[in-house]
Amino acid sequence: MGYWKLVEPIWDSVSIYDGGDIFLQQFAAAPEASQTLFAAHWTQSEVLNGGFGQYFFNSTGVLAPEAITAFRQLGMPKTAAAVERAVSFFGPPYPRDRGERQEELEAAADRFGEAFDPFQEANDVFFESVEEEAGGFEAAADAYAAANG
Repeated sequence: MGYWKLVEPIWDSVSIYDGGDIFLQQFAAAPEASQTLFAAHWTQSEVLNGGFGQYFFNSTGVLAPEAITAFRQLGMPKTAAAVERAVSFFGPPYPRDRGERQEELEAAADRFGEAFDPFQEANDVFFESVEEEAGGFEAAADAYAAANG
């Protein structure tokens, strides 16, 4: 994972756990290449672990708008589009606050039932594209890091 050399220096200085304002402030202070790889890494890791439902329910959802840009910068437009499709569930403006996202997800589950998954299509596209597009996430991230590090 050659890309990790650009993520590691900001890993402990950019918090996804302290809310949107703090995240945005800390994220903005990081170099652009590190921002890109940080957002893409967290997103692929969390979504592959439990889908977009988990991603948005957990703290990682704070960086979803940055993930869209990140996957585009990695040359993964189909993957970026899957993230964008999932983000559109919330409508503008995107809720950076974890509690707000959780409330919206719980309200949808109450309305449509626990089996309802508003992210199924986005999950399907993401799972495929993140593994295949541009050689897969790790190859794309390593190539980006080599070109921008």
